[in-house]
Amino acid sequence: MASSNRSHGPLLQLPAEIKEKKNLLFLAKWAEGDGSPQGIDGTHAAYHAELRETLKSIGFSVEASGRMERLFEPLDHVDFIVSFMNRFGFSGSEMLAPLLSVFHKKPFFGANPILRGLGDDKHLMKLAVRGRGVQTPDWMIIRRGAIALPEPTFEWTQLIIKPNASSASWGIAIADNWPDAKAHAQKLLSEDNDVIIESFIAGFEIALPVIGSQGPWILPALEMDPGNSSTVRTYEQKRHLTGGEDTVELKVIEDEALLDRLDYAARTLLPEIWPHDFGRMEFKYDPPTDTLNFIEINLSCNLWSRKASSVSARSLGITHEQFVETMLVHSLHRQGLIKSSDIIETPIYV
Repeated sequence: MASSNRSHGPLLQLPAEIKEKKNLLFLAKWAEGDGSPQGIDGTHAAYHAELRETLKSIGFSVEASGRMERLFEPLDHVDFIVSFMNRFGFSGSEMLAPLLSVFHKKPFFGANPILRGLGDDKHLMKLAVRGRGVQTPDWMIIRRGAIALPEPTFEWTQLIIKPNASSASWGIAIADNWPDAKAHAQKLLSEDNDVIIESFIAGFEIALPVIGSQGPWILPALEMDPGNSSTVRTYEQKRHLTGGEDTVELKVIEDEALLDRLDYAARTLLPEIWPHDFGRMEFKYDPPTDTLNFIEINLSCNLWSRKASSVSARSLGITHEQFVETMLVHSLHRQGLIKSSDIIETPIYV
């Protein structure tokens, strides 16, 4: 369990009579599906179906659509948009639903388009992180149409090569020589991606969810142990496309000194990406060298009950429904759809 010295919550809820009057438009590729794994998206389809049913079980009126085109149609009866149209087949698709929501003057779940763009552009976010004085591995960016693809000038033993706006480790590769790294970067560039090339660093991965409650709430940090810290988890593993489960083990971190450092790093970075309703910062920690590095942030992270953010909340005794409702109520309140007096607060004692 998390340390009793750390503040949590409160959980936020709305009375049933208010929720049932709020019409939510839930947008996700598999929002209308039955939860069966689908093609290259694998268990992401199960996640979308679960989130749709969770929104309904909380008590909201929910319209579900798997069509981005729904945002080009009348939205007269929509009060609030919950969109997970993040990787939708074209560059920058993660910002389109938030931008169209702004165009329609409809409040929406998550973070504003500028913050989404910052968080999803790994290079720009790392510049912001360095600017705040938080350590992050050395890297280089290669934009589409760049004049050249030079070898990194920083020191490295292995390199991580991936699309600059990838999610769920899509397109990721690891290389221990420049010809292989360059070949993978050229392949990604040919597929119309900007490419980030980063020095691979030792250590275990850490997930640190930061959600909205009454202000930012830093949830318990989780160690993500894949069983082999010398490699990287692939998209196929994360989407359960390899014929077996993604075997990463999620463990609540108990090391108070490490937790203090994570808390400090998160609060140092928060001015860059607040306000938002939910997100997950990722770090790597190497015990032999006592080195903590920021890796990336996801401001539209996976909210499936089996993934890190919900697992972190569950370590505090919070149900998945309570977790999702708290974030939604925070979002509705910060955007003026409900009043402070509408909110039911439940303190968390750990």
